[in-house]
Amino acid sequence: MFKTTTKFVIFVVISSILSIFYNTGANAQGNLLITPRRIVFDGTRRVMELNLANTGVDTARYNISLLHYRMNEDGTFTEITEPDPGQNFADKNIRFFPRSVTLGPNEAQSVRMQVTNQDRLAPGEYRSHVYFRSVPNLIALGDEAQTADSTSVSVQLIPIFGITIPVIIRIGENNTKVNLSDISLNNSGDTTNIIEFRINRTGNMSVYGDIKVTYISNTGKETQIGALNGVAVYTPNAFRRVLIELNGDKSVDYKNGKLKITYSAQSETRPEIYGEAEYDLTP
Repeated sequence: MFKTTTKFVIFVVISSILSIFYNTGANAQGNLLITPRRIVFDGTRRVMELNLANTGVDTARYNISLLHYRMNEDGTFTEITEPDPGQNFADKNIRFFPRSVTLGPNEAQSVRMQVTNQDRLAPGEYRSHVYFRSVPNLIALGDEAQTADSTSVSVQLIPIFGITIPVIIRIGENNTKVNLSDISLNNSGDTTNIIEFRINRTGNMSVYGDIKVTYISNTGKETQIGALNGVAVYTPNAFRRVLIELNGDKSVDYKNGKLKITYSAQSETRPEIYGEAEYDLTP
């Protein structure tokens, strides 16, 4: 004789804000691949598309909405409902279609993003985040296989994956400037070196780019020993703290020479250098 087993279904939301720490042109979470990794409307551009692809073996559905985030000093994000002083949301001037997608295995689809009333916006930068939230496939209660344990309580954890892509509207000329400061080198263990510094931002727009750390010996030889791609400092933040673990190249003498940090825009040709700084290793 089978007896009823009490069952609880708990949804675990696993979200990823994919605006930093990626070195490819695509973002992936769960089995959803998205290109490009950010949408920026500037100049006269009014329409852009996000390309979605299901890389899994099962059909997947995603609901699409807009959320707002504050960037913290360490680069993490906190969801907010009201803008911080100096922050502008983009949601009132963004339309998108469709608002949900269902993708079979290896199937792809585009989401059309459109900016509206661009000419009515005051100069500055407006930012929100497009949120792709997976919709779990649930089995109706009572359809599961019954167990003979009459005293058990069943708890089912169902992960709900989510990806957020920044969508940015820029109005007017960009007068943003960047400099790097507060550099320190910390040793964690016998072989691990971590460089820490601040990216300082002034002006009316955010910055987004790649960081490269180069060791320069006393003879002038240069060796790249660290990198971090897709690093943003969003408005209204005046600075962001960055930590990069340096590789264990045995040819690098951390007691002589110097380190050079370069923060530059992403480009396949000659990227604009936002800021550079050097750190003297000589005691």
